[in-house]
Formats: sequence, structure tokens, C-alpha cells
Amino acid sequence: MSYPRRTVRDVREAVEVVARPGYAVSVVECADDHTGWSPAEVSSAYRMVLVRRGRFRRRARGVVADADRTVAYLAAPGDEECFAHPAGGDTCTAVSFGAELWSRLTADRPLRPVVYVDGALELAHRRAVASAADPDYALAEELLVLVSRALTRSTGSTRDDRVLVARAREAIASDEPAAGGLFPLAEALGVSPYRLSRAFPRELGVSVTRYRNRVRVGRALERLEAGERELAVLAADLGFADQAHLTRTVREHTGTTPGVMRRLLAK
Repeated sequence: MSYPRRTVRDVREAVEVVARPGYAVSVVECADDHTGWSPAEVSSAYRMVLVRRGRFRRRARGVVADADRTVAYLAAPGDEECFAHPAGGDTCTAVSFGAELWSRLTADRPLRPVVYVDGALELAHRRAVASAADPDYALAEELLVLVSRALTRSTGSTRDDRVLVARAREAIASDEPAAGGLFPLAEALGVSPYRLSRAFPRELGVSVTRYRNRVRVGRALERLEAGERELAVLAADLGFADQAHLTRTVREHTGTTPGVMRRLLAK
């Protein structure tokens, strides 16, 4: 697995934490904040890249992907990739695969480059990172769960859907006032609520309502992993009606409760 040399515009550091026959895992830190596209770089491996912190844009195969904790991407050898970081730096997990293992995992079926990352997949991602100390069993097992879930969710849609959903995701991620409800969000984007509601399932496979809750669950995961103890405070901070509402939503999206999740992610 290789990464481009550092440049003035693209300050990136990749640390390979696990290397085994068939796969490798690296933590990639980017401190860049440029809004324009970087020079093209050619992917040398099959990769799945999941975001742990921050967000950025990737352009490859004519598709622009806005990557954050809710959207990952897949890369193949020979892909010409450009990146932009309008929101500042980010931290990602890059899992690279040898051609033989990738072929077995995907059954050689064609895959689109964008992967929706639901709460359960983000939890699997964080558990995989936490299990890197046992790469031959725990990590290998977590990676199989992670990859099998991700490869069944690679999605695609029309360009109009991608643009509209990207704008809506930006509003939700930035906590813009209009993102507090479907109708004000649609009005701010200059489309009908029906048009917005239709675009999300076509682009990501989930409703805009579920996506908005998914973002809040991701924020809860991050806080719990950092050691948050007061669930009532967490619920209030994230805009849930109360602690019970937080617990129901987290369980719906991840399959477990905040209390159990905190133990799973304990360092």
C-alpha cells in the first residue's frame, strides 16, 4: 500500500498499523485545509476508506464522493483520484486488499465507489480499529464483518440526486438552522420536500429522516468512545428529546444501547 509524498498543498501522513498476507490497515491523518482539487494520484491497491473524524471530497471515475462518517468509498488499482478538503483535516482508516482476497470477498461482481455507512457499520469500523492489537484473529474477524457489510451497500444514482443529497448532507453536518426539519431544509435547497425525500433513497438507500438520525448517532458514538458518562447530557447536546429517545435511536441504528456501546469501545 503506497501513498503520495508530502507536498505543500497536501499534508498527509499514513501509518500502517497492521500488514498481513492479503490485507493491510493504515490510519491516515490529513492536516490539509485547501478547497481546490489536489493533483491526480493513481491508486495502487483495492481499498476501502472509512472516515473516523472530519470530512473531505474525492473525485474518481467521474464521480465526486463527499466522504465523512456516513459515507465511505471504494478504490481500485488504476483509479485516478483527486482530493479536496474544504472542511479542514480528517482521520481515516484505509483497508487495502490483495487482488486474490478482493476477488473472493466481492465474488468479482461490479461495485459502485460510494458506500453508505450506517450506525452498525460505523460501530464495526471502530471495533476493528480497537482490535488492531490482535491482528490475526480479532482484527481479521472484525474486518470480515466490516467488509461484508460495506460491499453489499455500494450505491449510485443520477448526478442531480448526488448534487442535491450532497447539499443536504452539508446542511445537516453543519447544523444549519434549516436542517432542523424536512420542509425548511427543502425550502433552503430550493426543491420540494417530495423531491428531497425521493433523492436520499436513490443516492444512499435510506430516507432523509434516517440519515439525519444517523448523523446524530455518529456524534454519540464519538462522544461515547471518548469516555462520555452522562447519557442525559449527551442526549440534550445532540438534540434528542431525552435519554430514552437517545437510547432508542442508538439501538435502532447500531443494534445495541449507549451503555453497552461504551463498554465495547472502552480503551
